[in-house]
Amino acid sequence: MPGIDRRRFLHLPLLPVCSTASSQTLRRNRRFDVVIAGGGVGGCAAALALARNGLRVAMTEETDWIGGQLTQQAVPPDEHPWIEQFGATRAYRRYRETVRAYYREHYPLSAAALRTPALNPGNCSVSRLCHEPRVGLAVLEAMLAPYVSSGRLTILLEHVPVGASVNGDRVESLHVRNLRGGEEFELTAAYFLDATELGDLLPMTKTEYVTGAESVKQTGELHAKSEPDPANMQAITWCFVMDYVEGEDHTIDKPPNYEFWRDYVPRLKPPWPGKLLSWTYSHPITLEPRTLPFDPRRNDPAGDRGLWSYRRLLNTANFEPTGWLGDVCLVNWPQNDYWLGNIIDVSEEEARRHLEGARQLSLALFYWMQTEAPRPDGGAGWRGLRLRGDLTGTPDGLAKRPYIRESRRLLAEFTVREEHVGTEQRMQLTGLGKGEVTAAHFSDSVGIGSYRIDLHPSTGGDNYIDVSSLPFEIPLGALMPRRTENLLAAAKNLGVTHITNGCYRLHPVEWNIGEAAGMAAAWCIQRKQTPRQLRNTPAILEEFQRELQRQGIEIRWPEPLRSPR
Repeated sequence: MPGIDRRRFLHLPLLPVCSTASSQTLRRNRRFDVVIAGGGVGGCAAALALARNGLRVAMTEETDWIGGQLTQQAVPPDEHPWIEQFGATRAYRRYRETVRAYYREHYPLSAAALRTPALNPGNCSVSRLCHEPRVGLAVLEAMLAPYVSSGRLTILLEHVPVGASVNGDRVESLHVRNLRGGEEFELTAAYFLDATELGDLLPMTKTEYVTGAESVKQTGELHAKSEPDPANMQAITWCFVMDYVEGEDHTIDKPPNYEFWRDYVPRLKPPWPGKLLSWTYSHPITLEPRTLPFDPRRNDPAGDRGLWSYRRLLNTANFEPTGWLGDVCLVNWPQNDYWLGNIIDVSEEEARRHLEGARQLSLALFYWMQTEAPRPDGGAGWRGLRLRGDLTGTPDGLAKRPYIRESRRLLAEFTVREEHVGTEQRMQLTGLGKGEVTAAHFSDSVGIGSYRIDLHPSTGGDNYIDVSSLPFEIPLGALMPRRTENLLAAAKNLGVTHITNGCYRLHPVEWNIGEAAGMAAAWCIQRKQTPRQLRNTPAILEEFQRELQRQGIEIRWPEPLRSPR
């Protein structure tokens, strides 16, 4: 940040992960115990679980940053209200604690912030731990560094899976391409975990999967559509980071299709209340018009519920004033949700077109805020708004990758439906009241989570679907394909529906899914068992669940907890 030597505060020197250049030394047909595709939240959690249990692991990552939602997509954690006390794995709590410790040790915090145990660097209104993506990256690299140094973990940055060798119901190897050098090689393993953002291993390994929206006839869900629509998926969002410098002009070049986005009126059902580029949008729950204030000059430590503080990453109230110019804000708003097309199961050309469309929408939103957006003082535009590419690791201030809400989903041994977690449907099925009803209990639970069923507007023209859900469990059967034997879901690609994806897709839940998948693979390798034996043999399952709990993975919510989200 100008005016302060950010080298002192921004990034500690860390043990290097395997870089693109060093990956060239990998021998062809390199064998590991487990190969993880995708270095996002679930992938990192899986790698931690496997490495701490003594397995040799390779993890690929398409960008030069691990961390997925937390880093390359720049989205701070969305969490449930009990996160400071319970409802997350020990490793995830360690991540949160280490983020706070990082700020305490390396940033010029105010005396009050230093005394705050539950420090929220951004004092934002949507998260209890709004922090910079670079800090998330530093913490994740530090958590993984001992296993990289010991040789247990090989991280292949800027590498993607491009194919797989399959023999019957088993995956034998993953074909990987170095995005920088172009060379390809094979990784062989006993188990493969799909922690990619889009469920990329499912089609590559010929593992059955679903996409988009199921029908009520297929799932019996209260909020399912009358007809199935595999192409109806939630919006993606290309987030960006900005600050505001009073008296300066940081206006970017006008985006080439700015007029299209400035005049664009969404065609959704129920209707959107006007133009997309506006301070007014559909309230996610009521779908009534909702207007939030925006003023980058305001400094409200408690969060004023306006857009500026909504996902604020740094709040000046937390820092010593010397040299600190102002707040830093992440833009992941309704105004830059992109739903004009899909990037899953379409041609590469079409996927690139929609990815670029999402980028252009975000640039158009930023330019509109700089030049035309109505101000509370009656003026137009905030030319002092500035993109912060130094915080996203990009030249333009946009995140490295778009925020992905919906993936291909495993056709799993067990699929979580709305009847298992939705408050209203659970009340109908059980006859219990809102204060009494709980989510379904799964005998094969390998974790827990809680979030509203929150679906953003979709490519099929649906407006928000945002309904109450109950604190839920994560069944092992949802991580297991019905047929493929040695592949496990390790991210948001588990066995859920279009509806229940809305509460199983957030940061602590994805972490728990990945960690549980890593634990299951480690267990099966070390005890020479299969995932089906693990799930279907009560004595083995109970022993495994005890081991999960011993390593800090909660599998049940406290009994008195019944509150819906």
